[in-house]
Amino acid sequence: MGRGGQGLGRVSVVVRAGALPLWWAGVVAAGVGVLPGGLTGRRIGVLTGAALFILVAAAVTYSRRKRLTALTGEATRAAKQDILQDRAVTVRNWRRAHRWWLVAGFLAALGSSFVIPAAGGMAMAGAGAGLWGKAAWLGRRERELDALLWVRVDWLSRRAGAPAGKGVKGYRSTGLLAGDAAPGGARRRPQRVSA
Repeated sequence: MGRGGQGLGRVSVVVRAGALPLWWAGVVAAGVGVLPGGLTGRRIGVLTGAALFILVAAAVTYSRRKRLTALTGEATRAAKQDILQDRAVTVRNWRRAHRWWLVAGFLAALGSSFVIPAAGGMAMAGAGAGLWGKAAWLGRRERELDALLWVRVDWLSRRAGAPAGKGVKGYRSTGLLAGDAAPGGARRRPQRVSA
């Protein structure tokens, strides 16, 4: 049975799309949030925030790893007719769909600073760091498999996320040079041509 013509987005790009906005929103919220003394005081707030940063980063990095491993192991070769979505489009779709969640998270992190200074912002930054960690792990898997991993965009969630969600039935794979993102989802650096 022939297949093809499916829009495919890079799994690692979807994963790391939220890393940068979560990181910077968290850093700003923590920086501003350290100004009010809060109910606990700055020292306790920062120490609590540091613990939350580590816990959230670890939880996000390792979440859904078993499912991701299973999907990467069963990836099938992409068809010639499949359309590879640009990295910028995948990132834009995720960020557009999550913009109000990011704003709400930022405001909640700021608000929590009046109770525990900086802790909410540091937890938010930890989520961003965790997404980078998960994307880096996916990049290592892609290098091990010698293949880039793609997911059908119509299988992603309504908010253009959840590349390991229930609706995802499998991944597709291509060679390492396909698309415009390197293993792990980072922007591919242009090759320098030596004279």
